[in-house]
Amino acid sequence: MKIKPRTSEKIAKVIIWAAALLVMAILLFVVIYILVKGLPMINWKFLTEIPSNMGRDGGISSTIVGTLFVTVVAVVIATPFGVGTAFYLAEYTKENIITRIIRFSAESLAAIPSIVYGLFGFIFFVIYLNMGWSILSGGLTLAFMILPTIIRTSEEAIRTVPYIYREVSFSLSATKWQTISKVVFPSALRGISNGIILSIGRCVAETAAVVLTAGSALRMPTSIFSPTRTMAVHFYILAREGISMDNAYGTAALLIILIFIINVVINTIVNRFTVQSR
Repeated sequence: MKIKPRTSEKIAKVIIWAAALLVMAILLFVVIYILVKGLPMINWKFLTEIPSNMGRDGGISSTIVGTLFVTVVAVVIATPFGVGTAFYLAEYTKENIITRIIRFSAESLAAIPSIVYGLFGFIFFVIYLNMGWSILSGGLTLAFMILPTIIRTSEEAIRTVPYIYREVSFSLSATKWQTISKVVFPSALRGISNGIILSIGRCVAETAAVVLTAGSALRMPTSIFSPTRTMAVHFYILAREGISMDNAYGTAALLIILIFIINVVINTIVNRFTVQSR
């Protein structure tokens, strides 16, 4: 039986909409479930006190600080290398063996499990470079992990900028660097920022690579050379060992809220920068 083109198009739309709605429903269910379980635990004491009694008592202030420090170190290190590599691939070179090797290397890095990154960071940063369990070791390991994401998303964002923008800039006697910095980069900034946001989310939610490199100390970190426990590692340990499911849910809920705030802040900054550059 032959299906009419209009009928097949309607069926395809229904399937696509159903898949999209199913994904949204699953996301909402997970988020709402965690928030309902965790929000009652969030109060001033929970936010400001250091965990005690293995996490059963006190708050999670030290894990919040540790999470922010490790994430900032990773993003600050990975972003210049990732965006720079993307501009090199998209603007400064043609398709050749070198670009294919770079893309293959980035894709290979993206396929490596996080536990392997953790083992690498533990052997290289913690032991070989004698950094110990520290924020710096964890941040460097996460920088390696998020580098492929930043490269690929930034390159795709740069390639979506119409070539006519470059031609107009060159016709006005602008140099290659002026065209990239004043025309291409502002136009691709939204896509680049999306890649950075995805990378931040992965850093905040990572456990295996962090616990092997940053450690799981509950005390407040004083420098990037201090060991720390991130929020993801904290609620994983609380839930896995059955120490305190209430505090685990509270930490997970706060982690969701933190990721949401980071997304809103970065998008707001990017929107203002984009408007000012026009």
